[in-house]
Amino acid sequence: MKADSRNFTPIKFWKKVTPNARSIGRSVLEKALYLYYALQNPATPKWARRVIYGALGYFVLPLDAIPDVAPLIGYTDDMAVMAGALATITFYITPEVKAQAHRKIAAWFGGATPADA
Repeated sequence: MKADSRNFTPIKFWKKVTPNARSIGRSVLEKALYLYYALQNPATPKWARRVIYGALGYFVLPLDAIPDVAPLIGYTDDMAVMAGALATITFYITPEVKAQAHRKIAAWFGGATPADA
């Protein structure tokens, strides 16, 4: 199954991350949120959006190369796909995008955001 904008929707994204935030972990969530908020930014060009759709489409797909329920390694493949996407579109991960992601992570896990530190 191809991971693209047909597989990714904001509803699918939030349905996956909200109830599973603690099991997904901060590191994977941070990368997913960077991509999500970069996608929401109108300044992100279409080519970068396609990269993000692919990575987040893979993230929300119920079938993975490594099942997400596998202890310790379940999100390894998702992390690799998102890391590749982030490396490709790093210019569009602006300070505002990072701040949005850090606020959401602080809301889920508690603690100060990097801007507060």
